[in-house]
Amino acid sequence: MAYSLVLLAAIAHAGWNAWLKSAEDRLATLAAIRLFGFALGLAALPLVPLPSREGWAVLGAATLAHFAYYVLLLASYRVGDLSVVHGIARGTSPLLLAVVGWLALGEHLTLAQSAAVLLSCTGIGVLVLGAGAGRRAVVLAGANGVAIAAYSLLGGIGVRRAGTVVGFQVWLEILTGAGVIVWMLVTRGPGATAAAVAQSGRGGLGAGAAAVGGYLAYLSAVSVLPIAPVAALRESSVLFSALIGTVAFGEPFGPRRIAAAALVAIGVVALAMLG
Repeated sequence: MAYSLVLLAAIAHAGWNAWLKSAEDRLATLAAIRLFGFALGLAALPLVPLPSREGWAVLGAATLAHFAYYVLLLASYRVGDLSVVHGIARGTSPLLLAVVGWLALGEHLTLAQSAAVLLSCTGIGVLVLGAGAGRRAVVLAGANGVAIAAYSLLGGIGVRRAGTVVGFQVWLEILTGAGVIVWMLVTRGPGATAAAVAQSGRGGLGAGAAAVGGYLAYLSAVSVLPIAPVAALRESSVLFSALIGTVAFGEPFGPRRIAAAALVAIGVVALAMLG
């Protein structure tokens, strides 16, 4: 059941990334997305406890990792295709998490699970390398993969130590939402910020709902399952972003990418069956 939720989260993640990529004003769209999470966090705040001192440290680190992710995401979408940027960024994190989870958390994957993670990541690598992958886009997307691995790991640690998935996410939504809104206010000013976020409209808020729901599904899964397989399953979102990139943005999806997508799908199914 947990893996099924993460697969739905992967679809939602590809959707809101495609919306962000297609936006004329990506910073305003990102602000609208985070505004949804911020408002939802404030509404749920009376229902969750205050974090412990240790919890605040993890939340602070996770917030900084999310900010790095947002900055690199906006920069990489300015220079690269959706399928390339999203694929490289999301494809590097499961391998990093498998190594870090083993070293830092003592998570030992079975040989079959390790093979499934490696198979998915290999498919992702083949999917995004080649035509349309400029050097700057690859470098920015690779750095973004490190940021994704960092916030994914910190999220897993945070919910396990906090003992509450919703409590951790509520505070994280408030902190990251406030940070992005302040970023927008400082760079644009109050009037321009309000106008730009309003122009993003329902689409931005809908993307925000997808982002919040997707991350909640991920946190729920890693509270009880090893981080690396869950992350690998979530990163199957590159399949959906590749399809969206082809249909919506005219990006190539020839035999090489079809074969790569098949590798990712086989790895994902294997992970679900080995769960």
